[in-house]
Amino acid sequence: MSGQASHSGGNLGVRPTTNGSNAGTVSMPQQRASDASMNVGNGGQVAGGMSQQNLNGIVLEYLSKKGYNRTESMLRIESANQDVDGRPVYTRVEDSGGLKYGKAFDLFKTWIEENLEIYKPDLRRLLWPVFVYSFLDLVTDFYPREAKNFFNNFRESFENEHEGDLRTLQAIALPEHVKTNELAKIYHSQRYRVTLSQTPYFNMIQFLEGKEKDGGAVIVAVISTHLNVVITERTGEDQFSLARLLERARHTEDFPAEDEGIPGHNPGSANIDRNAGTTVLTKLKLGQVILDSEARQDVLADLEEEDKSNPPTTGQPTLVDTFEQRIKREESEEVPGRTELPPRPPPLARDVAMEVQRVKENRDRFQISGRTGGVGPGISVTMFTFHNTNDSITCLDFSKDYLLVAAGTDMNYIRVWSIDGSPLPGPSQLDGQESRPTASHRLIGHSGPVYAVSFAPATASSVHQNLTKCKQLLSSSADRSVRLWSLDAWACLVVYRGHDGPVWDVTWAPHGHYFLTGSYDRTARLWSTDRVDYLRLFVGHDRDVDHVCFHPNDSYIFTGSSDKMVRMWLPSNGYPVRMFTGHAGSITALACSPDGKILASADDSGTIILWDLVPGKLLKRMRGHGKGGIWSLAWSVESTVVVSGGADGTVRVWDVQLANDASGQGKGISEGGAGQKIDGATQVSNVSGAGGKKKAKEVVVTSDQISAFPTKKSPVYKVMFTQQNLVLAGGAYLP
Repeated sequence: MSGQASHSGGNLGVRPTTNGSNAGTVSMPQQRASDASMNVGNGGQVAGGMSQQNLNGIVLEYLSKKGYNRTESMLRIESANQDVDGRPVYTRVEDSGGLKYGKAFDLFKTWIEENLEIYKPDLRRLLWPVFVYSFLDLVTDFYPREAKNFFNNFRESFENEHEGDLRTLQAIALPEHVKTNELAKIYHSQRYRVTLSQTPYFNMIQFLEGKEKDGGAVIVAVISTHLNVVITERTGEDQFSLARLLERARHTEDFPAEDEGIPGHNPGSANIDRNAGTTVLTKLKLGQVILDSEARQDVLADLEEEDKSNPPTTGQPTLVDTFEQRIKREESEEVPGRTELPPRPPPLARDVAMEVQRVKENRDRFQISGRTGGVGPGISVTMFTFHNTNDSITCLDFSKDYLLVAAGTDMNYIRVWSIDGSPLPGPSQLDGQESRPTASHRLIGHSGPVYAVSFAPATASSVHQNLTKCKQLLSSSADRSVRLWSLDAWACLVVYRGHDGPVWDVTWAPHGHYFLTGSYDRTARLWSTDRVDYLRLFVGHDRDVDHVCFHPNDSYIFTGSSDKMVRMWLPSNGYPVRMFTGHAGSITALACSPDGKILASADDSGTIILWDLVPGKLLKRMRGHGKGGIWSLAWSVESTVVVSGGADGTVRVWDVQLANDASGQGKGISEGGAGQKIDGATQVSNVSGAGGKKKAKEVVVTSDQISAFPTKKSPVYKVMFTQQNLVLAGGAYLP
């Protein structure tokens, strides 16, 4: 009897027989399947013209006859997602490997652009972080070609707002780059915070869930893994009100929201813990520090003597009354205690004389009070232009006694002039004779370009000029050092070293003795003139600390960085107390108001932002400068007007109290240059002069700009308000 095929335990076996000629024979379907499987050629075609689809049918028929039901079901499911050549057919985008991110992002972007106009500005905030994290995920998952194509296909949408970040991300191609690239490390280690109102958020979730197989699941995974989306209820007054949404919908914004970005944090708070939740802000004490009783009595005695020798005019208060009113106002404010301030040396006769002069200037100043309405007041600006510099000047500063101006150069030296052109006394010679007076002096000692200069605190005084005049100058350089110069000996007194890179900025504390530096090494450092080592180290920025400044009461400091953030610190212990995000570019200037309540910061996109320090919130944006950077900011004595100067060659005056249209938008005018004065009520179509030539690029000017003073191709390096509310500005003519 011939051998028969049997089925036992689900395994196909062959029963041996004594008849060898028929041993091992099985039914024909199995033979055909075996033969077919041995003769499958390239492209999924079986020898003799049989396709993969026909082969699957034969195998399914065999499995059905033999009762292999579970195997047959699995094969039917798998073969249903194959084409005729046996290649897989994807029914879900997330199964398509590296291509899934491109398809999903295109779906998401198209839906946002086709959404209701009032929701587009908020929803567009999601595109940048989703783009960045999708790209980084592609690189991390070893899809270099897909990552490059994804980046190139969608980068154009972000070039206006994130040009610098795109340039950095473009170099990333391998997983190792993600681990070493500083920007990629920032994004990978933190969640990107975005705030949305309820309606667009729930519409987005509903859409993504409905398009799960088309790419919605990919976007949901990116958002849930890498983003911190904060849902806000819409109220009648906040930035998510219907009126605000409609206002934003009428404009194309090119700056991030105040609380958007990396690292995700509570607005204003310096706590960057992603799990921190709602953080209570550190209480600030912003009042001016009151003189101690002994120094106050000395000041009052000098003021009484001054009132007797020069009685006030009719309707003018006495100097004593002016001083006492200021003391009462300061006592009503919350001020830091002596233990919360950096220790100060005991007051000297110079400090008393300077305080007396400040009281006189404060009483006799040109007063700027009330809301200007965008058409006044008539701020006077005196512009000092340096010629024949060959673009060598890197920084400028005016002394607080208004007698000197110093310029740092890329040729490693500093030059100091007298503002009125009078000759400066020379240093004393070894034989006791003074050298011949000259119009300027060079200070030589740095071995690299000088990036910042700062005159020591001083006051202008006709009575005590030798006592209150400026006697020292600080400078910082690419050689990693800071130098203290004597303006009597015209020589270097001390060299301060400690930074591990070029020192971009240096500034004196309002009351002298201390100074602050910011550097390429991403740190700021607090120093005192009597020690060669730094006192405090401030670490927290992800990129260079480009600009630093003090609070008027010495109890806080501010740092601005290329990471687009501004931070506020306690110099007494080095702790951060506020962090401000909202700039679209690197920070290029900082200035705190004399009343200590508002901080002004500027960036290289031409935007100025005012921050309310107590709640840590953005007050408003002011726009009008062209791109290239706003290099200097200054406040009026009353803290009601801000003056700015920058690379576009204009000095602009801003009304702090006048609210603009909240979104930072305004009318468009041509960029500044040589031409007429612009004020807030003037309609200007071309400021750059030359008609018939190439049309000047249009910039947006907000309604709170009072006036603008164009120069003749002279970038403005420095602006400064005097204590009598006059404005000094300086720049170099670049033909």
